[in-house]
Amino acid sequence: MLLHAAEKDIDEKTVSAILKAAGVKADDSRVKALVASLAGVDIADAMAQAVAAPAAAAPAAAGSSDAPAPVEEEEEEEEEAGFDGLGSLFG
Repeated sequence: MLLHAAEKDIDEKTVSAILKAAGVKADDSRVKALVASLAGVDIADAMAQAVAAPAAAAPAAAGSSDAPAPVEEEEEEEEEAGFDGLGSLFG
C-alpha cells in the first residue's frame, strides 16, 4: 500500500528497499512470491473492496437477529487467512 500510495512500481527492488528501510530482513524468494502474487492486482480496487466489505456486513447483521453467528465468523477467518500468507513473508 505504501508503494501504491507513493505511485512507485511494485517490484522486487522497491519492496526489498522498503523492508530494508524498516529494518526487516526478508527472504528474497518470499519477496519474489509477494510481487508475483500482486501482479495484475488493482491495488486501489482491492483496498476499496476491503473497506466496503465490513461496512456492508454491519447493517445486515444489525437488521436480523435470526442470522447465524457462525457465518460471520467464517468470513472473518477467511479474511485473516489471506493476511497470514503475507505476514509469513516477513519472518
